[in-house]
Amino acid sequence: MLRRSGISLSALTCLAALGLASCTTESEMAGRGATPTESTATTLAPTDPPAERARLTYGVFGNEPELRAYQTVVDDYNAGATTVEVTLESWPTSAAMMRAITRGEADPDIYQVTRDQLTDVVDEGRNVPLFSLLEDRNLSYGDNYPLDTIEALSRGNDLQCMPYGISPTVMYFNTDLIDFDTMRLRGLPTPEDEMSGWDFEEFAAAAEFGTHKRAKSRGLTIEPTLAAIAPYLYSGGGSLFDDDMEPTSLDLSSDENRETLETLLTLARNPLVTLTDTQLRKATPLEWFERGRLAMLQGERSLTPGLRKVPDLDFDVMPMPRIGRTATTGDVTGICIAPGDSVQRSADFLVHLISAKGFEPVAEAGYTVPANTAVARSVEFLQPNRQPEHAGAFNASVDAMELLPLEAEDPELLSAVGGLVEQLFTMTLPPDIEVATELIDATSRAVLDPTYEPEPSELPADSSEPTEPSESSDSSTP
Repeated sequence: MLRRSGISLSALTCLAALGLASCTTESEMAGRGATPTESTATTLAPTDPPAERARLTYGVFGNEPELRAYQTVVDDYNAGATTVEVTLESWPTSAAMMRAITRGEADPDIYQVTRDQLTDVVDEGRNVPLFSLLEDRNLSYGDNYPLDTIEALSRGNDLQCMPYGISPTVMYFNTDLIDFDTMRLRGLPTPEDEMSGWDFEEFAAAAEFGTHKRAKSRGLTIEPTLAAIAPYLYSGGGSLFDDDMEPTSLDLSSDENRETLETLLTLARNPLVTLTDTQLRKATPLEWFERGRLAMLQGERSLTPGLRKVPDLDFDVMPMPRIGRTATTGDVTGICIAPGDSVQRSADFLVHLISAKGFEPVAEAGYTVPANTAVARSVEFLQPNRQPEHAGAFNASVDAMELLPLEAEDPELLSAVGGLVEQLFTMTLPPDIEVATELIDATSRAVLDPTYEPEPSELPADSSEPTEPSESSDSSTP
């Protein structure tokens, strides 16, 4: 990633200065008829004490293992630096860090940022664009970073913050409950291999196979949220919004999305395969998965370190199932440089952070997929001797990842449509899905489009609440 021929101007200047001193000192001595030893004793000034190193602060957020990894990165950099010393400042969440920055309680020179925070960071002048800084350091990022991540952190034809971590959604599965070899022997539809992905028929077959009455296990659960259903909508040829660039409404009632939802919900509402409401009141889907009682769980890379610590839990990952094309959703985090006197030093440190060597401790911690694809394909991240065996599925999922519009996490939108989306998982299919999706879209437009004034004819005629299906007669709890 770093061009090997590139040497910084400061390094060249330093080398030149050192060479000049070593050549001229002895020649000047000889001209005076003095030996080097005599000259050293009588004419050289005392050696100045080493200059104090400049201070640089690096703002990060995360849990304790992540923070330890970031501290290792900082320590490694400081061990080799001679003119600067980096200090780590940390917060438990990105929101807590940004609050401290905006209130003036913290002022890191370089800091992590989430995609939803970028607009405010740029508008408030809390960062400096990176293109010229990276160019000065002979850093080429075009081949090693997915284009979507570069575009997501760019504004005004310049890269505002450097992509650092990616979090694609994948499907975790319990390899004791879902055994593809046994499924093949029984003639069940199975994926060709874990890295090739699977279609929805193979996914549904795995969900049914992973449901064991003796083990009191269920095949899967799909949370009734926009974020959970979004990967399936994109795979089915639709999208979550009417326009991903400038959304004015959700688009669940489109023909593509309605067809996808009918396919998805037929499986998600099957009480013989999915966790029931009673079970979900007792524990979360993650807790059921950790107990070995849930065969599949939709999630991101951040789940991996915790699952590795669960005794006797054998798991792997696969890309999200295909209804049509290969697709998933996810997000990206970046690193911003604050304006001020430390911009150049921060840029030098940024080069270290995104290098293979600099990212190594973070990759080994296992909480995030490196945005640098060269690092993401390294042994440090893939960790072939640890679970999951097919960690390359995270990289494959990055290639198919859709970045949802920021409106997908708008609290007002989620509050307005959350209950209606939940009803999709309990209603009769069809024809109620047509009424329900039209109501969801109309409700969302009232939030997203300030110019929208619904006509009575635009509202669904029947918005009565659907009835919940009875739970399975098999009331055993995992």
